[in-house]
Amino acid sequence: MIKIYLSPSCSSCRKVKAWFDHQEIPYKEINILRHKITEKDLKEMLNKSLDGTDEIISTRSKIFKEQNLDVDSMSVKELVAFIQENPTVLKRPIIVDDDKIQVGYNLDEIEIFERNKRAILEAKRIAAETCANCKDKEECLHRFSDKKNQIQEESKAEVCQDCSECD
Repeated sequence: MIKIYLSPSCSSCRKVKAWFDHQEIPYKEINILRHKITEKDLKEMLNKSLDGTDEIISTRSKIFKEQNLDVDSMSVKELVAFIQENPTVLKRPIIVDDDKIQVGYNLDEIEIFERNKRAILEAKRIAAETCANCKDKEECLHRFSDKKNQIQEESKAEVCQDCSECD
């Protein structure tokens, strides 16, 4: 599930939500001002970030300047606690899915989520057609395969060799 961390007053956040809604891509909206971000969520962001804290934290924010903080000198635990108490230091929006993170609204970069959706839908369609005769098609090993070209090239018998009920 895609999670979008945002604040309601952020124009980029509204653009991201509108884009996901238009593409009919489901997401979970997390208002960082209303809901405390969990330690697990923050660690997930940091782990998926290519640039670490630079990608998700605005060190130019007022609170950073006022407290003269140095992110590099903070432990992960201190940083997580600081962000939880001061969520506005996060850049917005932050979009997180199972394997990547995107910060901000950049149409060229955000389209990766739409391409992923298309690939998943196409793979499911191919698997449904290919494994249509499987007795246990809900459990068929090919149901969620994203190797659509490989599946298209293989014959039905080869694709469904693991399914005992295929013709």
